[in-house]
Formats: sequence, structure tokens, C-alpha cells
Amino acid sequence: MEAYAITKFVRVSPRKVRLVVDQIRGKGVEEALNILKFVPKRSAGIVAKTLRAALANAENTQSVDVDRLFVKKVKVDEGGMWKRFMPRAQGRATRVRKRLSHITVILDEADERS
Repeated sequence: MEAYAITKFVRVSPRKVRLVVDQIRGKGVEEALNILKFVPKRSAGIVAKTLRAALANAENTQSVDVDRLFVKKVKVDEGGMWKRFMPRAQGRATRVRKRLSHITVILDEADERS
């Protein structure tokens, strides 16, 4: 049985979050949390919080063995954008796009084949 959690409108660009998310895809939940604890990026804490929320959803809504859960799918989508302007030389202005992310973590139970 799958359990998931979504964190929306995170103020980190999706490209930066994907660097962290790629490290935990397919790992066990405990191993993924240990990896995220030592990744020196700001988005690691946000992804860890989303992973813990998905773990809590699995515990409370379904009868699953928490030790057998693994990260089945992690998806980072682009959210909205804050559009700002920055003054430049000779009276010009350039647009600054502050990007937002939507993070989705899906957990599933591992098969008992091995």
C-alpha cells in the first residue's frame, strides 16, 4: 500500500531540490533519512520533513510494517514564480524570477521475495 506526502510552494528552485531528491530515490526510509541528515543543502531539511510526513501517513492510515517501507517515487515539480525587477545600468531593469517547488514523496512496502 502506498503512502504519500506533498509539500507545496517551497521557496527553493526545483533544480536545486532535484539534486537532493536524486540521492534518496529507491532507498529505504531509514537510510534516506540518514542521507538527508548529512547533505549540506537547505532543501535537504525540507525533503526530510516531507519524507517524515509520508512515513507518519503510512503509520496512521494503513497497517504497514514501517521497517519495510522504501521511497518508491520522489517528484519535484515547478510551482509558481515570484516576479521581481532589479535595477540595472542606464535606467534599465531586468526581471528576476524567484522559483517555487512542489515536492511529492511516495512510499511503498518492499516485497518479501528476498
